[in-house]
Amino acid sequence: MTTAPRDIPVVDFHLHFRMEHDPATRDLAGGQFGCADHDERAEARRREQVAEQSRRWRRAWGFPDPESGPGAGRDWEAEADLWLAELDRHHIEHAAFVTGCGDENVARLVARAPGRFSGMANLTDLTAPDAAARLEHAVTELGLRGLKLFAPLLPHRIDDPAADPVWRVAARYDIPVLIHFGHCGSSGGIAHNARIEPAWLEPVAKRHPGVTFVIPHFGVQHVQQALFLSWACPNVCVDTSGSNQWVRWMPYRLTLEDLFRRCYETIGPDRIVFGSDSSWFPRGYCDRYLADQLRICHEMNMPERDLRQIFGGNATRLLRLP
Repeated sequence: MTTAPRDIPVVDFHLHFRMEHDPATRDLAGGQFGCADHDERAEARRREQVAEQSRRWRRAWGFPDPESGPGAGRDWEAEADLWLAELDRHHIEHAAFVTGCGDENVARLVARAPGRFSGMANLTDLTAPDAAARLEHAVTELGLRGLKLFAPLLPHRIDDPAADPVWRVAARYDIPVLIHFGHCGSSGGIAHNARIEPAWLEPVAKRHPGVTFVIPHFGVQHVQQALFLSWACPNVCVDTSGSNQWVRWMPYRLTLEDLFRRCYETIGPDRIVFGSDSSWFPRGYCDRYLADQLRICHEMNMPERDLRQIFGGNATRLLRLP
């Protein structure tokens, strides 16, 4: 079904392209932990329990099951064209793909529709000797407009001083750095490790005030840390992406409206960035997330200027879109 046109332009800061086949995200489903004693029956039972939890989530939202296999036999060009059609169908002006099976492939994706797609670089080790050079290449040669990191998957904490050359590249080219903290992956993913908390970003953000850091999904279960980090560091923003159903696992009542109200009242509309976290077919573009978030913001009586910033203006500024 085609979505009715909206009265504000929407720029989506957070989508994924063929995420299930991306080396940068392969460990999101808990792959960092292996079974101590090989037990095929127990492993199969765990996989089924995890799969059933994911099925229940999809049923609750009315989502179809993801296609099996890379693109269900489609080549990447056909899948890119599907995403472009989805943007048209849901009246999305521009979309930033934060992963897409490597920087070269993300650049190819962007070249397919440069007026509608942007892309971000990925790094899996900020302390690697070539990390800064790889990021600079992604920005200057491939035309990517940001850096996406998964803090729980890094082999080091985000505040490792050896990562400073990477932050200097980000500052030099004025690109946003989107860093996932908190639990990640679908059911059965990573709940906790030594690198998962956004509080570790404070010394980095203070040492590098020229870099804008964006924490997706309102900081997930570490929302309090994300808020205090934003208080301490004016160069930290949040994005709104995903279903944000992690709120159901908190030990106190917390809703999507609560998240919007708290962030709007504290860090303000210029540091809240809309994203959908759309990632797979046949679900396609997840307009339901956008509709829910717009409804909440309208019910909060946000002025049009603030709506325009949250749902498009901030992403346009951060990505330096024309």
